[in-house]
Amino acid sequence: MTETAERKRELRAVIRASRNARAQDRRSSAAAELCAQLKALVLALDARTISCFLATATEPDTRPFLRWARAQGIEVLLPVSRQDGELDWIRSLDEMTVLGAFDIEEPVGEVLPARSIEQVDLMLIPAAAVDQHGNRLGWGRGYFDRCFSAMTTVPPVWAVVFDDEVLPSVPVEPHDSPVHGAVTPSRTLSF
Repeated sequence: MTETAERKRELRAVIRASRNARAQDRRSSAAAELCAQLKALVLALDARTISCFLATATEPDTRPFLRWARAQGIEVLLPVSRQDGELDWIRSLDEMTVLGAFDIEEPVGEVLPARSIEQVDLMLIPAAAVDQHGNRLGWGRGYFDRCFSAMTTVPPVWAVVFDDEVLPSVPVEPHDSPVHGAVTPSRTLSF
């Protein structure tokens, strides 16, 4: 393991522990605040088609925002992890889910062609952390980095994290794709 990979592993462990220790009442208030930030970003960009993700129990909760987006008639694509390390995309019409790869809750629906993701106006993606230069620390499986490298056109990409996960710097390797911005419960940052 390289020194950078080891630093990433250590930082992920710290962030995972912090997320696991976050009180439920703080998560609930953060969800409402995050929803407001995400709404404002979508409206500012006039995004009519977006990709987002179903948050796990410890991630910033995207479900209130997803309900709002669907109610506004915004087309929502959600990722589904494949065993081969690639992502499929599902047009999300409701809140039905199943346990998918790695026991992560995933949407049920029509699987779209892989290139469908290139047509969205905005991608909202999970992250462990981001830094003030737009570098994103993922969870180490590389799904989104592979997705971006396969795309001919990459729409604006914004990482969704908690406020304390915007750091001065994160370890970066050559294959890591930067993001255009970050959305937290209290602010939206452009890089």
